[in-house]
Amino acid sequence: MIAYLEGLLAFKEPTNVIIDVHGVGYSVNISLQTYATLPGGGDRVKLFIHHLFREDSQSLYGFASADEKSLFLDLIGVSGVGPNTALGMLSAMQPADLRLAILGENVRAVQAIKGIGAKTAQRIILELRDKMKRAGVVPDGPSYRQQPANNPVREESLAALVALGFPKLTAEKSVDDALRADPNLTVEDVIRQALR
Repeated sequence: MIAYLEGLLAFKEPTNVIIDVHGVGYSVNISLQTYATLPGGGDRVKLFIHHLFREDSQSLYGFASADEKSLFLDLIGVSGVGPNTALGMLSAMQPADLRLAILGENVRAVQAIKGIGAKTAQRIILELRDKMKRAGVVPDGPSYRQQPANNPVREESLAALVALGFPKLTAEKSVDDALRADPNLTVEDVIRQALR
């Protein structure tokens, strides 16, 4: 799995870049937000990558910030929202503004994005609103505030429960409840409590 690519920007257009990493050119799909932050060709760049595997293809999606990548992953987790739709959404709105629209249940703002109908906008809001609130994303003027660095015990416990077959939302609730009751629990303790 590719987490990021760092190399020379060999080619750049609004939806795609090619990054030369030690003589190998990686074609990466990008949003307009990322495009706007990239320097000219030949400069050194670093993009956070989501490597998508399909039966018949592999695609790389790149982001100038880890925050934009995180929102992309949230969006493609919504039923009916594919990677190209998610990139279109990130091209149409800044990540902070899109989060505010979702948290504020502003269906009209989300629906105003090309290719997003009323039902899809409602589904995005319904599936992501509570998740964003739990993650600590809260409205604060024109941007958002995120909780301090992720809790490694929470992240490892969550990954383990999902690997054991728990639905992600159920696993998140179990882990958060356990850590709320006792923030000093180890990963093993959190998993044991969730399995009860």
